[in-house]
Amino acid sequence: MISSSSNLAERFKTFHREAFRLEILDEYNVPSSADNLRAFLAGEPQPEDYNAGWVETVRAATHAGKRMHRVHIVSRPLTDYLRYELGWGYVKNMTGGEEFFILDVTERPNPLAGVPDFWLFDEVSPVVMNYDDAGVFLGPDFLEAGRAAEFVRYRDTALAHAEPFTEWWAKYGG
Repeated sequence: MISSSSNLAERFKTFHREAFRLEILDEYNVPSSADNLRAFLAGEPQPEDYNAGWVETVRAATHAGKRMHRVHIVSRPLTDYLRYELGWGYVKNMTGGEEFFILDVTERPNPLAGVPDFWLFDEVSPVVMNYDDAGVFLGPDFLEAGRAAEFVRYRDTALAHAEPFTEWWAKYGG
């Protein structure tokens, strides 16, 4: 059952130890990001307040000793959207303490083929992120705690095959 996005926002305020995200799409169709994507592609400077709300959410969590991290599965060449997300988004979010890893499947099989985008909170609360074929967010699906072990395995597999974003970006990024 799909629940409201406001419940998802609450999870970022109430988790205790860890929030992990697996991202699998080459493009997330976020209408509120359209102007920033255009600016990025035009070579304009990043606005100072870019992603400020999320960075503050991350900073509050990491300053409280919580870990926020994610793995993005990618293949090269990167889409324009991924160059933007990684170059502006990840770099900016790191200033708040979020950690990023890249699982590059350009020259190897994807060990998580078929696994959806998801957040996993405190290893007990999986939330599947539902998107349509155009990358439009349809809403979160809050799964029962009994499914958590499956998503912990996905997280562990992703991290075992990924490399730190900064190392990967130095080799392949902008």
